[in-house]
Amino acid sequence: MTETSQHSATAWRQVLGLPVIVAALGYFVDIYDLVLFSIVRVPSLKGIGLAGQELIDQGVFLLNMQMAGMLLGGILWGILGDRKGRLKIMFGSIFIYSLANLANATVHSMEAYALLRFLAGVGLAGELGAGITLVSEVLHRSIRGYGTMIVATVGVSGAILANFVAKQFDWRTAFVIGGVLGLMLLVLRLSVAESGMFKGMESREMPKGNFLALFTSRDRFGRFLHSILIGLPSWFVVGVLITFSPEFAKVLKVQGAVSAGNAVMYCYLGLVGGDLASGVLSQLLQSRKKVVLLFLLITVAAVAVYFSAAGVSAGAFYAICCLLGFGIGYWAIFVTVAAEQFGTNLRATVATSVPNFVRGMTIPITMLFQVARKSLGIETGAVVVGVLTLVIALFSLSRLQETFHKDLDYFEEFI
Repeated sequence: MTETSQHSATAWRQVLGLPVIVAALGYFVDIYDLVLFSIVRVPSLKGIGLAGQELIDQGVFLLNMQMAGMLLGGILWGILGDRKGRLKIMFGSIFIYSLANLANATVHSMEAYALLRFLAGVGLAGELGAGITLVSEVLHRSIRGYGTMIVATVGVSGAILANFVAKQFDWRTAFVIGGVLGLMLLVLRLSVAESGMFKGMESREMPKGNFLALFTSRDRFGRFLHSILIGLPSWFVVGVLITFSPEFAKVLKVQGAVSAGNAVMYCYLGLVGGDLASGVLSQLLQSRKKVVLLFLLITVAAVAVYFSAAGVSAGAFYAICCLLGFGIGYWAIFVTVAAEQFGTNLRATVATSVPNFVRGMTIPITMLFQVARKSLGIETGAVVVGVLTLVIALFSLSRLQETFHKDLDYFEEFI
């Protein structure tokens, strides 16, 4: 075996090592729970006695409660990740959302449902950021893109399992299965070692996980804000176009029944392909920004196709949902970009809070959609909101630095 092939084999053993596998499986269970509510929204709300317009209005409310929990959890887990370690956050977050999942199976009122979706959101918030941070720090910069690609690709497949489970079992059982999967994963996590970069920082006297420091420097705030805003189209697509796909299908006069569960499944099938393609392209092009730009443009095209799909068959509509998923499949690259923008003493704070701020932006996005829907109609209102998120994302991408070759073994200095 030549020296080059030996190096390649060693690199791939690292990429397929236990830290990457465990982070990927954690995100898999995370996504299962995250999208399960969108899939079982209608049957679960009917199961506690709601009907008609309440299925949309209360569905938006519950989704926003979940996202509010993720927003709070993103800050909490991120700070703890830089102060206490990446692994502890991965343990704590999955434990909380697993218990919340199990409790979701017992709800009989909107109040209890809302509280548990909020708690589940808090738990879900820590998984992706901690996993991406750990993987980014344990892998060499020349291959870390492959590691985060595997985490995201395996992770988003959890949506496919969620749709399958929701079809085979009632909504209460589907929540129980998610909780059990999460608790099982905790056992596997016992074999994973902490990041060497974090260990090297742990004993040093320096500010760690200082969330407020992101707002005390114009440069840091700019990096943080623009890292968030490039992800906005992802949750416009998932939070509006996919979650409310049955309602859009009626307006577009799609031929045949369209279910939210199938729309989510096809969207996340596209996401699997998109995360895989964006990860490979970022390695081949040796650029994060070029790949994010390409996928934002694909999303623009997919949104245009979605609203031009009047009278198509249900199968064609699901294919468009798949294309939408592919377009927003830069999710792993987006979180990696955020992690690579900051030093080790702020990296988990940023990598954990950024995707959850984006998820939390679902609240103003859906609120704006609700206002626009009432004044402009569901179709035009969604187009206006979608164009706004895409324009903001493209502008923010232009403001970020390229980070593909960046050495991550450094600290943020606070003055």
